[in-house]
Amino acid sequence: MRTRTRAILLSATLLLCITFPSATMHAQAGPTATQTLQISAFGGGTATLIGLDKGRNIGITAGGDLGFRAFFRMHPFLEVRGTMAIDNGAIAGLKNVLIGVKVEKTFSRVHPYGDFLFGRGEVNYNSPGFLNPSGTLYYLQSLSNIYSAGGGVDLDLTPHYALKADAQLQHYSVPVTTTGSIYAKAFTVGVVYRFDFNHHPKHHDRQ
Repeated sequence: MRTRTRAILLSATLLLCITFPSATMHAQAGPTATQTLQISAFGGGTATLIGLDKGRNIGITAGGDLGFRAFFRMHPFLEVRGTMAIDNGAIAGLKNVLIGVKVEKTFSRVHPYGDFLFGRGEVNYNSPGFLNPSGTLYYLQSLSNIYSAGGGVDLDLTPHYALKADAQLQHYSVPVTTTGSIYAKAFTVGVVYRFDFNHHPKHHDRQ
């Protein structure tokens, strides 16, 4: 099961490696005022309510967006992101790698968006493990497909940098609850960097 998680991460990385040069060529071929594709990266701190016995995590989230031409004034993106707990709290720590679609609307410097992501994740239970509902087995780790729906807003500070506030509701399948599921609520505050592949001419003052 660990192999599947690594495979998704490798596939996401490969996808960005393939699309990145394509995005660069399209952007450089267009007028300096426009770009056919847009690439941005983001990172930040994440607080997560894991949905299991009031457990909480503090972690880090990082990812990137590949944006396409707008339609009906809505901007579609392909998004890849990953989150890892650095403080598991009292119960368990969550880790995931996700990929999916994001749709954004622009209002001057404010960019609200919604997204739907899918991927793989791990729940690492604190020692000595978490007891299953039948009381017969302690689990130290469980792996799961993840469905994540959420949204947020980016606030432009400069043409390149923006602040990000993001919230996600994530479904994990686990063997330690009677329902077989937990719903984690992840809240991220971070920074966005937007790449600009246009070649802007430098102006020199003539003497």
